[in-house]
Amino acid sequence: MNIQPQVNSQTWNFQNSYVELPAKLYMKQLPVSVKNPQIIYFNMGLAKELGLEFLSEEKVAVAEYFSGNKIPEGASPILQAYAGHRFGHFTMLGDGRAVLLGEQIDQNNQRYDIQLKGSGQTPYSRNGDGRATLSSMLREYIISESMHHLGIPTTRSLAVVQTGEKVYREKVDDGAVLTRIASSHIRVGTFEYVINFCSKEDLEIFIKYVIDRHYPEISDADNPILELLKVVMHKQIDLIVHWIRVGFIHGVMNTDNMSIAGETIDYGPCAFMNTYNPKTVFSSIDRNGHYAFGNQSTIANWNLTVFAGTLLPLISDNKEEAMQLAKDILNKFPEEYSNKWYQMMFEKLGITQPLNEDKVLVDTLLQLMEENKADYTNTFAALTLNKVSDDSLFTSSQFNDWRKQWKNRTNHRDNRIKALKLMQSQNPLVIPRNHLVESALEDAIQGNKSQFNELINLISKPYDYKSNHNKFQTIPSNWIVACCHYNSPGRICLAN
Repeated sequence: MNIQPQVNSQTWNFQNSYVELPAKLYMKQLPVSVKNPQIIYFNMGLAKELGLEFLSEEKVAVAEYFSGNKIPEGASPILQAYAGHRFGHFTMLGDGRAVLLGEQIDQNNQRYDIQLKGSGQTPYSRNGDGRATLSSMLREYIISESMHHLGIPTTRSLAVVQTGEKVYREKVDDGAVLTRIASSHIRVGTFEYVINFCSKEDLEIFIKYVIDRHYPEISDADNPILELLKVVMHKQIDLIVHWIRVGFIHGVMNTDNMSIAGETIDYGPCAFMNTYNPKTVFSSIDRNGHYAFGNQSTIANWNLTVFAGTLLPLISDNKEEAMQLAKDILNKFPEEYSNKWYQMMFEKLGITQPLNEDKVLVDTLLQLMEENKADYTNTFAALTLNKVSDDSLFTSSQFNDWRKQWKNRTNHRDNRIKALKLMQSQNPLVIPRNHLVESALEDAIQGNKSQFNELINLISKPYDYKSNHNKFQTIPSNWIVACCHYNSPGRICLAN
């Protein structure tokens, strides 16, 4: 199977390597055409990276392409089959409202999936209409681009097109299609599908494809399958640590939402945490805190265990040996995650040469933040700016004692500048808070994109400590709490 890119400039440059896989892994299907496509947002910066900047001169054509009404030259639209565990329960899934156009090869020979989300009903739709609302697609645009600028591996959004049709949910909404860009859309759930519904030969072909596409450096290892498990585990550890760094709550960490490429994927119910509480969730159906902020590493570990199970037939012909080899790798997850988590927290605190006792500094701060209901982002921003706020955390005697200890670790003459630079690179000054996002979306769907554009500009520079972002850091007192703590039934949980 040849997946070596062939690059042309100023044109669509599709390759469709996925259709060379066994036919059970996909279905060929065109997007369902829409009534009156209108381009709402086009990510010109991303288009340039993909070699698609020529599209900026063709607004009508852009709307046609990214609504699914017109298929780009060289594309071969397909639906990917996959399964997954949702809240621990296995189910058959697949692209129920998305069509993969193909893989665009950029000017650096990098390969990116171009997928239309909200492109209409498919055989995998499970009685759904296969459409998406304008509000939800604009929301994914904001959050995914914010994650990118925060330095977190993520799928990205190239365009949002309004369809000219209505979508019926709890209320009637305008329909839209989002163009999603990803290193690939291969998930843990894809492996689950192959192991459950395909042959061992299909599994061998598929895994070779994944290694060749994403991790060619491991292809010559003594046991490439074990190496695949290792590298995917490390990718997930790094990703979750990034999420924790900025207070991101995914909301739906099902196995079908864990990318093999280590990117954040699927921005359904998700949010950035305001008040620090590890039990914070952001999903109206997550009533038991299954995917709570503080549980995300545990869920990642569980998902990786499922992933390991799909690899067993190729790890070793001896099942017992295969299980032990996989277990030996997975058993390292807790320690490796803990080490990277603490290293990340040390960096947030500007501790450039950490000592083991610095872990107490981290643990104490988080405990005080939780007790005083401190804002997660603003607390670390205040420490970075060396400012004292008037909230209960900064006025408590316990925090003042902690602050003195912390300064003793970071205020050495040769260390302070280095510590400050480190903190500024790890602690965002602003995040797309829910009230900002919702307000921008309300205006945007009414045709006023000024707030939306301001927010997009804001999230493109989250570490800009030279600008005044006070209005974006303040949480309105009348704002309904958009996250909920699963042990606090009085909280209201909003999900898109």
